[in-house]
Amino acid sequence: MAITDSDISDALGVYLERHPDEAEQLSKPLQLLAEGRNFASRRSFPMHVTVGALLVRDGAEILLIEHLAYGLTLQPGGHLEPTDISLVEAAVRELMEETGMDPRQVSVVSPTPVYVEYGKVPARPEKDEPEHYHLDIGYAFTTVRGDVGRIQESEVTGAGWYPLKAAERLVGHRIRRAVAAPA
Repeated sequence: MAITDSDISDALGVYLERHPDEAEQLSKPLQLLAEGRNFASRRSFPMHVTVGALLVRDGAEILLIEHLAYGLTLQPGGHLEPTDISLVEAAVRELMEETGMDPRQVSVVSPTPVYVEYGKVPARPEKDEPEHYHLDIGYAFTTVRGDVGRIQESEVTGAGWYPLKAAERLVGHRIRRAVAAPA
């Protein structure tokens, strides 16, 4: 069964129970979700949901990608697909697609999101997308021996392991949350 607005609202609710100080900055997506517009679809505007995967290796490094369209170093992630049945599984799918990681080498740290960010995305006329917002829901994963495989060259120009402090400088506080995520 595809991901519903109710699934998204539930994940956001659980997240806000752990991080009530973020309720104000997430008030607009909460309001939009209450209206119910199939926010799992990337064709939903002014907002749709994306997922992110924060993969920590040996508690010391985190896997980041070089995003082709935005020219930024980020965690792997992306848009939901109609075949996705849960947000955390969508994050695993994106991780595998973009980095070629072997899913047998990856474990979910927690089914609860470790970060939720609401941000503006510039228009992409080549994809027939106006300026809009992403509600990015991120999950933490761990690996012991995981290595980057074949990257998804249509979306990623590179992928590699970064020391946690360097990754936090590039990506922000979500790195700390991935390492500290409760099981």
